[in-house]
Amino acid sequence: MNVLHAAAQFVTVSCSILALGWLAQALAAFRGVPTLPDLPRSHPSLPNPAPGSGPDVTVIVPACNEEKTIAATLRSLLASTGIRLQIVAVNDRSTDSTGAQMDAVAAEAAATPHTLEVIHNRDLPEGWLGKTHALSLAASRATAPWLLFTDGDVRFHPQAVSLTHAYAQAENADHVVLFLTMELKTIAEAAVLAAFQALSSWNMHLWKVADPKARDFFGTGGFNLVRRQVYEHLGGFEALRMQVVEDMRLAWTVKRAGFASRVVLGPGLVRIYWIQGALGIVGLLEKNGFAGLRYSIGLSLFVFLAFAADIAFPLAAIALGGWSMAAGLLAYLFIFLTYAANRRVTRISPWLALLFAPATAILLFALARSMVLALSRGGIRWRGTLYPLDELRRSVGPDW
Repeated sequence: MNVLHAAAQFVTVSCSILALGWLAQALAAFRGVPTLPDLPRSHPSLPNPAPGSGPDVTVIVPACNEEKTIAATLRSLLASTGIRLQIVAVNDRSTDSTGAQMDAVAAEAAATPHTLEVIHNRDLPEGWLGKTHALSLAASRATAPWLLFTDGDVRFHPQAVSLTHAYAQAENADHVVLFLTMELKTIAEAAVLAAFQALSSWNMHLWKVADPKARDFFGTGGFNLVRRQVYEHLGGFEALRMQVVEDMRLAWTVKRAGFASRVVLGPGLVRIYWIQGALGIVGLLEKNGFAGLRYSIGLSLFVFLAFAADIAFPLAAIALGGWSMAAGLLAYLFIFLTYAANRRVTRISPWLALLFAPATAILLFALARSMVLALSRGGIRWRGTLYPLDELRRSVGPDW
């Protein structure tokens, strides 16, 4: 009985501490999220720029085996208004019809104020990841003062680039991330995404990215807008050639160098169907999960235990009843409040906090699987190429 009593006390105390942690996250989000700038949701149609003017933004679109989405991505960029784009699309060693679709859309560019160049890349130099090489290859063709790095599976509102570009100039920013609108088709997809973003809030506060004194930074492969002069000053992707999470690493490099970074919201401006099914996150994190944890077994185990505690302690406390139940219910209340505080960012109902435990279990499995596969393979296999773990670890650096 003494052992059971001690175990119950341990669960109650641990759950109470966890609840206080979630309360802190909720309060921080309630203060910080409302300060995030929001591009206008309704705005008049913007005219196309005058003929003969140079491009305002070079949009770089790498794609490897993206035949299902690449045409829609490029056509949405060609429909952009209020700005002139130089679009450079890279068919990076695709084995499907990605390249042919790029070429077909490029033939349509003459009827728009934009240009679309397609690069068919067949080789991967030693010491490069496929994506970083494709990004660097395309950036070397840029003529505009701004670079927009995106992916081959996103769709742009006609004013997405022009509005963000105008915001960047008005703020005198060097790097702007437009938060992507996630398309969700099922409750399960929404539950996993909500849990992912709530857990991420423990380590990353979007509203602090603009604060030069804060260490917070953020980047996304779907919309990283950066001054070309800053990109070149930092060494471009030449300096990031073995970075798996290249979008976040670029953002970190910009922030660490003292340049101005911003995160801006814009519901519906840039859309992506990222999590496809409840288990879709498992495949997505195969490449990025262990990389995001710096290929560190120790750090990974710590995160796994933290996720397991988030799952187990509140449920165990509720099952024990009495004061333990109160601690468990408070933990879920504060998780609910964290979801509610972040709703302006996620667009997801806080009631999905009720599915926090199974959603977090899926994330835990995805991260553990990413580590196990990387260790068993001796590297990260992505799009048919194995990148050695030793090389990836050497590229991390002591400050990351």
